[in-house]
Parts: sequence; structure tokens; C-alpha cells
Amino acid sequence: MSIKQNLQNIKTLLPKHVALVAVSKTKPVNDLMEAYNAGQRIFGENKIQEMVNKYDTMPKDIEWHMIGHVQSNKVKYMASFVQLIHGVDNLKLLKEINKQALKHSRVIDCLFQIKIASEDSKFGMTSKEASEIVKSETFSELKNIRIVGLMGMATFTDDENQVKKEFNYLKDAFENLKLIKADNYQLNTISMGMSGDYQLAINCGSTMVRVGSSIFGARSYH
Repeated sequence: MSIKQNLQNIKTLLPKHVALVAVSKTKPVNDLMEAYNAGQRIFGENKIQEMVNKYDTMPKDIEWHMIGHVQSNKVKYMASFVQLIHGVDNLKLLKEINKQALKHSRVIDCLFQIKIASEDSKFGMTSKEASEIVKSETFSELKNIRIVGLMGMATFTDDENQVKKEFNYLKDAFENLKLIKADNYQLNTISMGMSGDYQLAINCGSTMVRVGSSIFGARSYH
């Protein structure tokens, strides 16, 4: 099936309140343009340099989401245009995003990445750490970022019960963290669920799914 057909099929399955991030990492611009021409406007990349290159050549009404792990020293390359940074898992990174956003007179939206998987390799913080950051004096001084939600990556497993448990954990964390009041902090997004489990994620409360292979086909590594 074509990229356009894949997109249409997925969109018929998504409730109105769920945003679709087309995970376009490693995919050529031609593929992204096929999705763009089919109406897709949100694209997710996991390498900043690749995202910058695509941003430079593609239409400017695209929302670019950084979905990979972010190194502080690379933030400056995307600060002028990135719409949402999914993987913020420490205060140092948040301060750097704020600093770079200020240079471009922008406020950059971010998601706290909460560790929900049992695997050690997944990045993320605990909801307690997230809570401590938001309540800190340092956080209150960051005027050029806005925390708009949480992101989590479930364990890579066929055990649906485990994945469901992890998704529910993130939803609970969201409900608890939502109660905190701060100027640059208003939670409305739960980014969880990928090609293999996005329907389960939506059932567990996801409002944003990150889908790559179900749109573009199997990932090409290079």
C-alpha cells in the first residue's frame, strides 16, 4: 500500500482528540512529501541534524517534533523552528532549551519523558523527579519553555499486559502531575504508543501517537 493509503487507514482509526506524529526518521524527503501531500503536517525525527536538513527543504507549515534523546549541545540547531521536544528528562536540558529559545524570542513546548519501561536502555525520569523540577525555583525562571505533557516509551515486548500496565502508569502520572500549578506548565498531552501498540495506548488515554513503519514501511537503517 502507498504512504497515502497507509495514512488514510490510520487516520480512520484515530479518535478526533488524538494527534498523529509521522515518525519520518531515516526516510527520504520524497516519502515525507508523499505524506505531506496526503495531508500530514506533524513529523517526528530523532536526529537533530537530519531534522534541520528536512526543515530547510520542506514546506514551512510543518510541525517538527524532536522525538529522540536530545543532547544539550545540539539544541541550538533546532531552536528556531522545533514545535515540540518529546524527550526532556532532566533540568539541565530544559535550561538549555530555554536559553536557545530566548535567543529566537520563542517559547518552545516540551514533554517530560517519564521512564515507564522495565528496560534499562530507555531514558526518562520518575514522576517524583518531574514534580520536583516543576516545583523548583529554577523552573519558575524558565520563561521560554512550556511543559505541555508527558511522553513515555513502553517496554519492547509482546506481553500486552505489561505494555498496558506501563501505559496506565503514565496516565496516572499525568493525572497527578496535572494538579501542580505553574506559569509555564499546563499538561494536556500524553504522547505514548507507536506502530505496534498505538491502539492500546489510545485506550489507556494517549492523546498523541508516534507512528513510523505503519505509514512509511519498515525502517531503513543507514
